[in-house]
Amino acid sequence: MKVNANTMRPGHVMEHNGKLWVVAKTQIVQPGKGGAFIQIEMKDVRTGTKTIERVRTQESVERARLDDHEMQFLFNEGDDFTFMDDNSFEQIIIKREIIGDPAVFLQEGMKVTVQSHEGSPLGVEIPQTVTLTILEADPVVKGQTASSSYKPAKLENGVRVMVPPHIEAGTRIVVDTAEGTYLERAKD
Repeated sequence: MKVNANTMRPGHVMEHNGKLWVVAKTQIVQPGKGGAFIQIEMKDVRTGTKTIERVRTQESVERARLDDHEMQFLFNEGDDFTFMDDNSFEQIIIKREIIGDPAVFLQEGMKVTVQSHEGSPLGVEIPQTVTLTILEADPVVKGQTASSSYKPAKLENGVRVMVPPHIEAGTRIVVDTAEGTYLERAKD
């Protein structure tokens, strides 16, 4: 399906030169002379090769039609992550490299959206936020101001995040999965 080039966002998949590419980054560039263009950094879905394309803002690009399936995360063994379709109970295994960095936030039973193209999975969309427990947090340093200082904390999944000084070990917090950052204390 043809779409305007300036609607492409990170995570979108496009067809280019007979291959599928996932958009990693987009940037609109307005040079001193000539028309504006969009610089699209993208990665080949099959081989992982990266490239940068420049497209004029008024041009259209071919966006790949993806199938979205709501699935449930079951478990992982090493770099293999197993998901189950809630309707057909069919299970599929997806490699960590396809899921990317958000794989650390997957929790048993979590509902995700698996995007596939012609039957092969291309990506996994996880919820924007997850609630996790802090295992350990550094003590508060006297003299720090609460408004601008944060301290490191380790979550139950091993990820380190910066949290406000009043957050202690054992506290449940809401984390942004895209950025891996603290949002708020969980309302349990």
